[in-house]
Amino acid sequence: MTNDITIYHNPRCSKSRATLELLKTEGKDPQLVEYLKEPPTAETLNAILDMLGMEPRELMRKKEKEYTEAGLDNPELSRDALIAAMVEHPRLIERPIVIANGKAAIGRPPEKVLEIL
Repeated sequence: MTNDITIYHNPRCSKSRATLELLKTEGKDPQLVEYLKEPPTAETLNAILDMLGMEPRELMRKKEKEYTEAGLDNPELSRDALIAAMVEHPRLIERPIVIANGKAAIGRPPEKVLEIL
């Protein structure tokens, strides 16, 4: 078993649970980060976005009430402002995110994470 895999996990999310199960089926023992309880820092989110090759808005769950209430659809908002919003409201972060081998993948579908193992 390896511990060099991290999953940003929400146990209430079916895709997150399925991704975790897939990793275990592959013989992996990932470090679990329940990001709703332990939100990533702005620095960590910046690194994850770089690994994903995404901009902050691409990683945001736009249907969450926090997105509309905070006016995060405003195109004038900076990268730092969007990242700060995800730190403050971690429900906005798309899930699950798996980090392995210096790369990141979103488990939608869960099999997508196999590409970075």
